[in-house]
Amino acid sequence: MDRLDNTIRPYAWGSTTAIAKLLGVEPTGEPQAEMWMGAHPGAPSRTERGTLVEAIEADPERELGAAAVAKFGPRLPFLLKILAAGAPLSLQVHPNLEQAKEGYEDEERRGIPVDAGHRNYKDANHKPELICALTEFDGLCGFRDPIEAADALDGLGVDSLKPYVDLLHAHPEEAALREVLTAILSADPQEMARTVAEAAAACARLGGQYAPYADIAHHFPGDPGVIAAMLLNHVRLQPGEALYLGAGIPHAYISGLGVEIMANSDNVLRCGLTPKHVDVPELLRVVRFEAGDPGVLRPEASPDGEEVYETPIDEFRLSRYVLPEGTLAHDLTRATPQILLCTAGAVRVGEHELTPGQSVFVPAGEKAEVSGAGTVFRATVVA
Repeated sequence: MDRLDNTIRPYAWGSTTAIAKLLGVEPTGEPQAEMWMGAHPGAPSRTERGTLVEAIEADPERELGAAAVAKFGPRLPFLLKILAAGAPLSLQVHPNLEQAKEGYEDEERRGIPVDAGHRNYKDANHKPELICALTEFDGLCGFRDPIEAADALDGLGVDSLKPYVDLLHAHPEEAALREVLTAILSADPQEMARTVAEAAAACARLGGQYAPYADIAHHFPGDPGVIAAMLLNHVRLQPGEALYLGAGIPHAYISGLGVEIMANSDNVLRCGLTPKHVDVPELLRVVRFEAGDPGVLRPEASPDGEEVYETPIDEFRLSRYVLPEGTLAHDLTRATPQILLCTAGAVRVGEHELTPGQSVFVPAGEKAEVSGAGTVFRATVVA
């Protein structure tokens, strides 16, 4: 197995302290948003054998196992991250597999460079994801009931929001949410900026359920995504709780530290809270206009102590082991590739001692025993 040397991405929304605190090092003073663990070509983990991409390409079946290669091809199908949000991320959705393939092929035919700012599809893959909180973690996930959203907007007392309130009351659920989001994202920018400023002031004054939106508006003054965000469920995860984000579900992370796992893709369609490109027609094609509970996940424990976060896809499977002092070694050997990440305490995996933020890649079938006292997240696939 390989100890991983991982890249920290310095996106502007990143916390300046959270990842450094987890690693037990001094903060650099710069934002540290994500630490990537895996074989994504944008920032592959490094090993003594070269990058993880190179190690896998040298012998895919040995590293990934025959079943995983047959199902997903000769690549690691997931990317594991530590994510530290110090400011809200963009409001976004991800396409399903069919939409991703269609969108990618269309942009390839039209000759749009893959690194162009207005390109939507960087690859032909979908991007389901799961975020598990390490600290209290705030986010937005999925549409709330249109009547609840109408009441929240109406409670701000902003006259220019009343047309949206009326739309939310006047139509069936899907039509109401579609029409309101379309109207918000298509509004005159100057008029919307004034509306957002009034709404932000009201949110700050009222507090309570409005406090998260006041915080978002503070970071993105005048952005129509502030109003769009008020259509969504606000979720506060406690450590160990998680959210699964499937295709078409609008979402945004607001603050906190978590372990995130996703299919190996870069496909993001943004709704707002960003200076980046927003393709409204394509966004509306992908969004699922369904209200519902965001569905907070809690792990299901198995007899051997593994706590699994159940999801409906096969590209990744996330679980954790919470090991008290004196626990006997757990055999984690598996016929699929694994990344094991320590997030608390000190554990031993094979020959490697791991402290918080450190990780190893375990090839398919490689003997892997974990012992010590701490918390270990296990990322693998279902093959």
